[in-house]
Amino acid sequence: MFTYGDILVKLFVGFLFIVVLINLMGKTNLAPVSAMDQVQNYVLGGIVGGVLFNPNMTLIQFIMVLLIWSLMILIMRYLTIHSQRVQKFLNGEPVTIIRNGEILVDNCLKANLSAKDVALKLRTAGVVDVSLVKRAILEQSGALTVIHQGDTNVKFPVITDGTVDMDVLDLMGKDVDWLDENLRRQGVDSVKDVYLAEFRNNQLVISGYRKA
Repeated sequence: MFTYGDILVKLFVGFLFIVVLINLMGKTNLAPVSAMDQVQNYVLGGIVGGVLFNPNMTLIQFIMVLLIWSLMILIMRYLTIHSQRVQKFLNGEPVTIIRNGEILVDNCLKANLSAKDVALKLRTAGVVDVSLVKRAILEQSGALTVIHQGDTNVKFPVITDGTVDMDVLDLMGKDVDWLDENLRRQGVDSVKDVYLAEFRNNQLVISGYRKA
């Protein structure tokens, strides 16, 4: 039987779960940066919205569905942080669509970008001349990061989550030997020990995982 009291209780429980999940996920739900962030928002909203007006779904069943979904999200979040393969599968990876003033058509097609899409993103990023673009990178969120020829003091994320970005090394004009030498100088034994390493102001700034 449909009752406003039942809806109120379910709405309150759903609200609490959403707040808790947002805080556990590091608030990426508020500004989605990946496909997984978007999917978990859609599904969670669908679960809460669909159950509110379903009198056949009891409060206990509602809570169990929310717990199962929350557990799935937490597991997927853990795997994306600790496994590069899972991260690429779930979220994809950045795609370089312009290199040294040349549009990489194959990469654009792989990213399902039409010529109109590329032109729109470039205009939105304030690019009026493609030949002045050193790199244009389509991020997992769909945003376009543009590095112009001659840009200085640009932050290059060389290592993220223990994985070297070879395209960034190429963009910097460096190689793996250079990276290994800089890691040794700063007492880092392995790339896997690095949470984030950025090249800025002509030096490699490393943030490593804290070891117990």
